[in-house]
Amino acid sequence: MPRPVIALDADGVLLDFHLAYASAWERAFGKAPAERDPLAYWPMDRWKVERLDAKRRVMFRASFDEHFWATVPAIEGALQACHRLHDAGFDLVCVSALELEFEAARLRNLKQLGFPIERVIATGNEAVERSPKADAITELRPVAFVDDYLPYMRGIPRDVHTALVLRAPNGSPNSGDEMTLAKSVHQNLTGFTEHWLKR
Repeated sequence: MPRPVIALDADGVLLDFHLAYASAWERAFGKAPAERDPLAYWPMDRWKVERLDAKRRVMFRASFDEHFWATVPAIEGALQACHRLHDAGFDLVCVSALELEFEAARLRNLKQLGFPIERVIATGNEAVERSPKADAITELRPVAFVDDYLPYMRGIPRDVHTALVLRAPNGSPNSGDEMTLAKSVHQNLTGFTEHWLKR
């Protein structure tokens, strides 16, 4: 019998994109940004960073390279939560709204951090009404899908348990009528793991 699968988002669930964003800013401009709001959902709101003109925007985007995607730090508690799920009999697959060219870097990042994850599916993040992850989830058929971005639950098959990680509240898109898309809500992956293993 194959082990049941749990699909996990990366940034905001497994990995701390906010810290990585600050590092990318420092690489691009030579100075780490100060923290503005530790409870901000979006990194531009968490850090004291200015709006960039076209030239500096190109400089900053160049920092989001292979090295960046291979070195994002883990969110506190996420590694332990994944090992608990894996030890309980689940296979873990990372489904990330990342461009395909960085899929291998993301997998390398997760493995170097010690996550028991052997597969990453990069879906891209094209802004469409239906989640860019919906096709991958439909094909994968996990028992649960954990993400921290509510719009990515649009179009997920109804038989998949959708678990929303709320993370930071300030400026969060995780509110409103679409909260019904989430079958459970948690502060972090540890919270989901506690909930799931008690079922």
